[in-house]
Amino acid sequence: MSNLIFIIFAPNSKVMSRSVRKTKIFGITTAETEKQDKRRWNRTFRKVSKRLICLEKEAPVKIQGVTDVWDGAKDGRRYYHSATKKDMRK
Repeated sequence: MSNLIFIIFAPNSKVMSRSVRKTKIFGITTAETEKQDKRRWNRTFRKVSKRLICLEKEAPVKIQGVTDVWDGAKDGRRYYHSATKKDMRK
């Protein structure tokens, strides 16, 4: 019985893969995160909900009922028509 060794060569095996966006939608701002904003919104939501429950009134169901989520550091996303290949990389 002979021992056979198979070696498989992949083309361009030295090139690393890159993650690529599927759509040309990008964030508007340079802010990295909204963590502090989310913490502030949730604290306000909980505070208002507790007060309304103590007063035996109906508490809000969503955060949008108490705060404006569009006041955050990250202000939404937009479609960028002329995005280059470099822009489409993650």
